[in-house]
Amino acid sequence: MSAVLPIITRPVSTKRSEALLRLPGALYQAASRYFVNRAAIADLYEFDEHALHDIGIARSQIEAAVHGLVPRPDRKPM
Repeated sequence: MSAVLPIITRPVSTKRSEALLRLPGALYQAASRYFVNRAAIADLYEFDEHALHDIGIARSQIEAAVHGLVPRPDRKPM
């Protein structure tokens, strides 16, 4: 049983250092996602009303659609 105990309980300092090692990657992903979303929003604002209607969104829904907050019309709600 003593062989299992170190696996179950890790020192708190190890958990903190692991979190600090993941932090730069998480920041990079968040920044990357932000710039990709901003580029998509800028591209959609260049579309005319007819093109947006073909996609299934209104101009007022562009930012919400990019962030995934507008339900797609071809999918049934869960």
